[in-house]
Amino acid sequence: MKGKQKAKVKELVERFRANIDVYKRSTYNETQVRREFIDPFFEALGWDMSNKKGDAEQYKDVVHEDTIKIGRSTRAPDYSFRMGGQRKFFVEAKKPAVNIKADVSPSYQLRRYAWSAKLPLSILTDFEELSVFDCQIKPKPTDKPDVARINYITFDQYLDRFDEIYGIFSYEAIRKGSFDRYAESTKGKKGTAAVDTEFLKEIESWRELLAKNIALRNPDVTIYELNYAVQKIIDRIIFLRICEDRGIEPYGQLQTKAESGEIYTHLLNHFKLAESKYDSGIFDFEADRITPALHIDDKVLKTIIQHLYYPESPYEFSVLGVEILGNVYEQFLGKVIRLTAGHQAKVETKPEVKKAGGVYYTPQYIVDYIVKNTVGKLIAEKTPDEIAELKILDPACGSGSFLIGAYTYLLKYHLDWYTSHQPKKHKNAVFQVKENEWYLTTTEKKRILLNNIFGVDIDSQAVEVTKLSLLLKVLENESREGIDQQVKLGLEGMLPNLEDNIKCGNSLIGPDFYETHQTTLFNEDEMRRINVFDWDDDKNGFGKIMKRGGFDCVIGNPPWVDIKGMDPELIDYYFRRYSTTQNRMNIYATFLQKGLEILSEGGMFGFITPNSYLTQSSYTKLRKLILENSWIQNIVRLPDNVFANVKAETAIIILERNGSGPTSILLYDRADGISKISEHTCANKKVFSQKTWLNSPAFIFNIFITENIGQLLRKMERVSLPLQRFCDFSLGLTPYDKYKGHTQQQIKGRVFHSNYKKDESFKPLLSGADVSRYIVDWKSGGWISYGNWLGAPREQRFFTQPRIIVRQIISGEPPHIFACYTEQEFYNAQIGFNLLLKPEVNVSLKFLLALINSRLMTFYHRNRFLDQSKRVFQKILIQDAKNFPIRIMEFSNQGEVAKHDKLVLLVEQMLDLQRKYHAAKMERDKELYERQIIIIDKQIDKLVYDLYGLTEEEIKVVEGE
Repeated sequence: MKGKQKAKVKELVERFRANIDVYKRSTYNETQVRREFIDPFFEALGWDMSNKKGDAEQYKDVVHEDTIKIGRSTRAPDYSFRMGGQRKFFVEAKKPAVNIKADVSPSYQLRRYAWSAKLPLSILTDFEELSVFDCQIKPKPTDKPDVARINYITFDQYLDRFDEIYGIFSYEAIRKGSFDRYAESTKGKKGTAAVDTEFLKEIESWRELLAKNIALRNPDVTIYELNYAVQKIIDRIIFLRICEDRGIEPYGQLQTKAESGEIYTHLLNHFKLAESKYDSGIFDFEADRITPALHIDDKVLKTIIQHLYYPESPYEFSVLGVEILGNVYEQFLGKVIRLTAGHQAKVETKPEVKKAGGVYYTPQYIVDYIVKNTVGKLIAEKTPDEIAELKILDPACGSGSFLIGAYTYLLKYHLDWYTSHQPKKHKNAVFQVKENEWYLTTTEKKRILLNNIFGVDIDSQAVEVTKLSLLLKVLENESREGIDQQVKLGLEGMLPNLEDNIKCGNSLIGPDFYETHQTTLFNEDEMRRINVFDWDDDKNGFGKIMKRGGFDCVIGNPPWVDIKGMDPELIDYYFRRYSTTQNRMNIYATFLQKGLEILSEGGMFGFITPNSYLTQSSYTKLRKLILENSWIQNIVRLPDNVFANVKAETAIIILERNGSGPTSILLYDRADGISKISEHTCANKKVFSQKTWLNSPAFIFNIFITENIGQLLRKMERVSLPLQRFCDFSLGLTPYDKYKGHTQQQIKGRVFHSNYKKDESFKPLLSGADVSRYIVDWKSGGWISYGNWLGAPREQRFFTQPRIIVRQIISGEPPHIFACYTEQEFYNAQIGFNLLLKPEVNVSLKFLLALINSRLMTFYHRNRFLDQSKRVFQKILIQDAKNFPIRIMEFSNQGEVAKHDKLVLLVEQMLDLQRKYHAAKMERDKELYERQIIIIDKQIDKLVYDLYGLTEEEIKVVEGE
């Protein structure tokens, strides 16, 4: 096959060489070279250049781009090459008379276009020459033509370099991911700058300019009015500028306003005209009484607008997707304007963003996966009329990435449905552009949006951004003529009003918050911050939807906020209102419960969150709620690098309310680099029955183990009771706690610590290294002043009575649990936790120590509670240890008594050997004791295997054979 394709290229090369003088004449035009050489060249690379397959517009391999304005001339890259409807690269064609190696203009235009579309590579060719550009490098009008050019090939090299060209730009190379891998290898090179990063800098500079100037010229403006006005002005300018490049508005209108005096007055008039034309919330001057009254200097507005036009602007807004814009805005919303005492504007990072370490925008492939597996399953095989009844929600919508994803999916589905069901019968829904090419009407796009898409966010600015993004999506493929025609006919506004769809409020806090907290105790700032939301209210909430049973689909990436440091009244509310709230929880888990509460029967649910809820004890109640009320269809454990510039352990969960069936698991390695989620991109796939988890201790979602290991764990549990039935537990002490009144000076100065005994309050303090297997070896020599002045001193009996200390960090090769026995007075911080034998228990503390230190218990802990891909800093959590399965001993049975006593005896021998080993000064003596320790260890392991009834095959599983 590849040989035939190369032969086609050979034929093209020979024909071009034979008639090169003719082809290089100025009369031989671009259309001719495209038809005679460039189209056949890419056909030889496997592309369907003329849509012989008859695909609908959104699925064509190659789109011959409609003309779109770049600058003041109508021009666009000639081809958009796509896979599954997603652009991969542009090709710009020139006639051979153009010297593409030396001419500045063609390369700048192509790079500007591809950079704005966030495409990594694109091609400029006249067939005689072919230039490949790295379009991750920000284009500048002063760039020479070779800037960002990473490959230059002449036609007489096509055959020698055919494998190279085919290996990157052929249809097969795109399908197999070779193109993406090649593009990825060019990332991070000097000069690369993503369009969203650069545009973020741009609009952040606008915010700074506008905020300072408005604060200066409008001394009565409040902090809330200032934040509102700055974003509203930026939104309006961006909206209209995008409309210009899409051909919906006349090109250069904003630029013309910036060239006159009293720019803001002219802009306001322009905005008011847009209000009558679009009739959407962006230009609603009945609701907005703030911006019309402002004074803004011409210099500020001129600076902003001049940066938006060719050639100074590197942005081509016609291809700047709403997904890219959403990413920009998500970061943009991470900062807020405040006013100083002197009424000067300062832009600062929001406290919650600073605490979280930044804003993390959800990658598009994650949005796509969640939407496909929730919205996609929900609407499959349904008619448009049936879909109209479905309600899709993001309860923490941010800049709207999930709602845009859902809306885009709905638009594609509807277009496919109409085009395959006699489209001419659906004139209100679709219109024909040319053969096999149909578009949804504006009316239909608005109908879908208003019927199906809903969102809530606590941040009013985020709500406005979501609306803006959705409205821009409505305008895709619209024309100025079509809009003007609707206005002339007096039809409804071009854009829908989304006030009833996208609402501002705190999804987690309802009006019942004030049942225990008087409104008079909160000032206006605090009430804005709490921002209660009543889901059942018909006007301000979604009362009608809730009355019909709730939302049919809930999707999103909820906030990840640790409860520590949160306002006490909020913590109190969460614990009172949400049944799954316990211990040290995170707000994302509360969103999981809320999402299930507002999900209708048979509804679909999809979130990406931290994966801590899968195993950690703080989420036991949440896991139980999920298992008892939903079918977990999919869990995807993602790599740690899915969010830019941060490592986070995350997972996607897909649920169906009250359904049933198997659970599919995709386990990506922590270091995998992925750009799509599917069974084809994941090496580790499993299928579980969630009944297994419902019957396991603490309902842990153990996605890491195989079924035979799961059966072995359950076998241990069937003959056991949890360790907490035998022992009282205590965490190690906490020396310092700012919430208990300790100052930063006390904490930094470690005032309760010492390296000697200062007075009688000072007690010997263990470090993690002092806790060996079976014994304490206090070599660190630390001391701590013990008393009620500590952050959390714990009960003193846990440091003085005979006890087991379990070290928190697991180590060794292979890694194993470190637990020791001591009767001496030692104190420990949270390097571990302490166990005292309950008075009514018959077994020996040393018997328990043997089980805890056994190879089998390390195996149990690793497989029941840990992420298997974690190789370092594995920890034992106290809640997990409480559920260690301790073999029930029948003391009425002499054989059982003998086994118990044998283990105790072996532990006593081990304690003696460990003491001798740690005291030995000669290496020869240490080796002698070490060999004996290994022998006793194996004897303990063998007896423990016997206690739990393991077979030889099961022992091999435990020992990794």
